[in-house]
Amino acid sequence: MKIDIPKIPLALTEKRFHDVFYEEDPILENCIITGAEFSDESVERVQLYRSVLKNCTFINTNFSKMDILDVRFENCDLSNVNLHKSSIHRAEFINCKLLGSNFSESSIGNVKFENSILNMSIFGDSKLEKVVYQDDSLQNADFYECKFKKVEFNNCHLNEASFEGTSLKGVDISSSSFDALTISVEELKGCIVSTSQAILFSTLLGLIIKD
Repeated sequence: MKIDIPKIPLALTEKRFHDVFYEEDPILENCIITGAEFSDESVERVQLYRSVLKNCTFINTNFSKMDILDVRFENCDLSNVNLHKSSIHRAEFINCKLLGSNFSESSIGNVKFENSILNMSIFGDSKLEKVVYQDDSLQNADFYECKFKKVEFNNCHLNEASFEGTSLKGVDISSSSFDALTISVEELKGCIVSTSQAILFSTLLGLIIKD
């Protein structure tokens, strides 16, 4: 699936992330931020546009209602970050740590998570359209009652992820690995799976497979 990549200018201004505290409206745009340490902070409604963030740490930070557009995160640690009710579009998270991050009730579109750790992350009640998870770890991730449209899980670790209340119709998980998922038979209808996964899911139907 082809998704729209971030539209980031070639010429970016170096800025500090802490600059958001000194503006009436917390806006950062057309900038590159490297090595920021912004942990255990709280700043809502941050607007981040057309920028690159590299090697930054935002652990345990409240970024609820954040607006992210045309942004690339590289090698950043956003563990336990609160992005509740955020808007995230044309963004990339490359080699990032998002352990326990909260994306609930958010709008997420044209976003790529690549080679990132999203174990125990929360996406409940979010709308995801044209989202690619590539080579990610999503163990115990929660996708409760999400709306999926053109979502891919490519070569991901999905063990014990929960899709309760979320339809996987048209979603391809055949290249991903797991021993167990929280999902109902109804929600599995139309999901694209591998042969071995189909055998595993057959237990949900109470089938006994005999060679």
